[in-house]
Amino acid sequence: MKVSITLPTPPSRDYEIIIDELPSIEIEGKAAIVTNPKVAGLHLQRLLQSVKAKELYIVTIPDGEEYKTMETIEFMLDRFFDHRLDRKSTLIAFGGGVIGDMTGFAASIFQRGIDFIQIPTTLLSQVDASVGGKTGINNRFGKNLVGAFHQPKAVYIDTFWLNTLPKREFSAGIAEIIKMAVMFDADFFDWLEKNDLYEDSNLKEAIKRSVELKARVVNEDEKEKGVRAVLNYGHTFAHVIENFSGYGSYLHGEAVAIGMVMANDLAQEFGYFSTDESERVKELLKKYNLPVSYSIESAEKFYDQFFLDKKSHDNKITFIIPENIGKYKMLSSPEKESVIKVLKKFEKAEGF
Repeated sequence: MKVSITLPTPPSRDYEIIIDELPSIEIEGKAAIVTNPKVAGLHLQRLLQSVKAKELYIVTIPDGEEYKTMETIEFMLDRFFDHRLDRKSTLIAFGGGVIGDMTGFAASIFQRGIDFIQIPTTLLSQVDASVGGKTGINNRFGKNLVGAFHQPKAVYIDTFWLNTLPKREFSAGIAEIIKMAVMFDADFFDWLEKNDLYEDSNLKEAIKRSVELKARVVNEDEKEKGVRAVLNYGHTFAHVIENFSGYGSYLHGEAVAIGMVMANDLAQEFGYFSTDESERVKELLKKYNLPVSYSIESAEKFYDQFFLDKKSHDNKITFIIPENIGKYKMLSSPEKESVIKVLKKFEKAEGF
């Protein structure tokens, strides 16, 4: 199965997302595979059977969101210079969303930009993080606040890598699949309610439909000036949760699941989403053991953190909320009192 990313200009940046068994990958110049110890231990030997390059190096970085920092980027860049990579070299991101984001960012700044390939090994990165060219790192002010748009040359999605994925990581990826359905496709949401994603054929179908939806959005709005912002449904809340909880306490998809519940409550507050629809989303999240509650220490502090999000502008914040399942609304600068009212529902709530 192939899904195409077709960008307006220049056409040389178009690329394919291949959803199938990993093919042979031939690279003319030097290449470096960026991975972490866990993925390398499980799957690196299998990957090496498929990649051919003039010179091939392995760069291993620590595993975890807490290492998604400028210090790690500098370590990566040092290794690239040690191996004498050049402007014709290619990086290969082999891991989850953290590896993909950092490898893409490093590729965007190494000698002012080189090619990279995404080979995502988690469900979350297969359906979301590897597609669309968003790259970046975290800092003490928040998540992904430093980065660049840098499109990969190709994305290879092979569900084989998911065989060793912990159930919690698998569920985190399903949160992103549910996000796509709630925002863009009511029929897909119905299908998700009726089908079990633990079955391989259903999983491949869900990945395909999710990637097709994201590709459609990226093709229309590469740099998030319009509809692509809708992909942040649940994320505005999730990024605050991740920041307050310490990166690593919640997996990104788990934080997004809670964020969707919060966004749905905000949509209900403004009359765009029904109680029944909100419960349907909650039940689908719970089906895959995703958290749907979170304990806020202070609604005021939580609210203030929104304005450090990269999506805020002129001290204003836009919330992405559902307008019925399968449709979305951009809620620009809602009254603080209404947002605080929603957040107070989560003060001293039962945590995950």
